[in-house]
Amino acid sequence: MSYEKEPIKKVYADKGYFGKPNRDFLVLNKIEDGIMRKATTGTELTEYETERNKAISKVRYIVEQYFGLSHLYSKAYRARFPKLIKNALDALFRQMAFNLFRASRILKTA
Repeated sequence: MSYEKEPIKKVYADKGYFGKPNRDFLVLNKIEDGIMRKATTGTELTEYETERNKAISKVRYIVEQYFGLSHLYSKAYRARFPKLIKNALDALFRQMAFNLFRASRILKTA
């Protein structure tokens, strides 16, 4: 069986990745830019950039939701174990539990 990788069409990222080098990389690799814009010293965001950031946020929140909830409820902002492998397994099981919980709520409403 041969699996061909689909090319990356668009990259979504928060304001931390804002900058010319990242945008140049996307242009060079023919990837659509989904990096949020941020105001810099001396320049404010235009109305278009503000609306663009809102549109990107609506896509990004789906992924970011897990991280926000795990930080809020599970104290996932810090490592619980001294060994890297234990922390990786802990994160994996937390993610699985979150997905099962979310799936059960989705199935209840269906």
